[in-house]
Amino acid sequence: MLSQLLRRCGVVGAGGAGFPTHVKAQSHVEFVIANGAECEPLIHKDAELMEQYPAEILSGMRAMMEATGAPTGKFGIKTKNAAAVQAIEPHLNRPAIDFVMLGDFYPSGDEYELVYSATGRLIPPAGIPLQVGCVVNNVETLYNVHLATQGAPVTGKFLSVCGAVQEPKCFWAPIGATFRELLEAAGGPTVPQPALFVSGIMMGTLTFDLDEVVTKTTGGLIVLPADHYLITRRNRSQQEMNRIGKSACDQCSYCTEFCPRYLLGYEVQPHKVMRSLGFTLTGGDIWNQWAELCCACGLCTLYACPEDLYPKEACDQGKTDMRAAGIKFVQQKPVEVHPMKEYRRVPLAQLRKRLQVDQYEAETPYSDLTLKPAQVRIKLKQHAGEPAAPTVNSGDRVRKGQVIARVPDDKLGADIHSSIDGTVQHIAPTFIAIGA
Repeated sequence: MLSQLLRRCGVVGAGGAGFPTHVKAQSHVEFVIANGAECEPLIHKDAELMEQYPAEILSGMRAMMEATGAPTGKFGIKTKNAAAVQAIEPHLNRPAIDFVMLGDFYPSGDEYELVYSATGRLIPPAGIPLQVGCVVNNVETLYNVHLATQGAPVTGKFLSVCGAVQEPKCFWAPIGATFRELLEAAGGPTVPQPALFVSGIMMGTLTFDLDEVVTKTTGGLIVLPADHYLITRRNRSQQEMNRIGKSACDQCSYCTEFCPRYLLGYEVQPHKVMRSLGFTLTGGDIWNQWAELCCACGLCTLYACPEDLYPKEACDQGKTDMRAAGIKFVQQKPVEVHPMKEYRRVPLAQLRKRLQVDQYEAETPYSDLTLKPAQVRIKLKQHAGEPAAPTVNSGDRVRKGQVIARVPDDKLGADIHSSIDGTVQHIAPTFIAIGA
């Protein structure tokens, strides 16, 4: 069965969530949807992947369709990525698989958005695509599905390094390689104190640690100077964000009016969540409910708010507080698309200007360079579910592709494999270090 093969080959969602793909392969659905939207500003690695490996991606898509019994495949891709469209088109096998052409908007790659664009169906509040007969996979995940059908496990990650670097590019990196090595492959930073957004400005994480390592979900690095507007904003404490919000939020509701989930018909209202910061007499349990269905895309905080406040972070805190209190919000109203949805889309070009990163927009061409790190540190939890347990010992010789950690069959997870030939140097609670 494909699902067993995917588990043993360690295939998980490469688009960021890391959900084990073998679970999706066990579903029975009407649609398999390929997500090639790639809407994070500055990152273009999926477009390059589609140009370089169209046959493999479509092979993985057909394998998922066969496993799930889906008669129809939808391939979500932006019209602007003409070279990728041209590369994919000969492999579609119409009418079984066809394009869903998307505009250059953020966040067109969100599952809820993509399912609606591809099928016209609305996922139930807090639900998953399976509930409306869909399975959604990132295009790199589908590439890895194809590799798994050939018996090859996940040992590398396709990613981009862009922003303030000498040579922005896309390439394959061994899982466990350091960010320092990725920067060196891109010619090094062009700023003296680089800050790194990992996998995206909007939904990624910020780090200054060049010794962090690549995982199965690393989408790439966006390098910015440490004094950039986005870095200083992100470095504020939650207490500072809350204090600023309490003092300056005038309840204009722009954060809500631009919210993609609100426009799809879900009861997400960040402007009401901002009231939980303490400038009303009622408590957070009254207002935090409007955060429950937030997808954390960041548009409210980084684009919509005219005061540069932090409604997304208030929603993050609201969800945490609700769960700690054991309160679960359940939407009572039917999900109905807002009549202004199509007129409030946020173009990527406008978003880049608002983020003050337009100067870093550049092509990131594919490079077939081969990274050969002297050591890799392979994390034992690179997926949703349980961490993998080591199956090797210190001093063992391992080959690239060899299983080094497993998750029990009755637990959610995926196997982990060595990304290089070498010797196991150290086994820690969270990673395995292998030296070449």
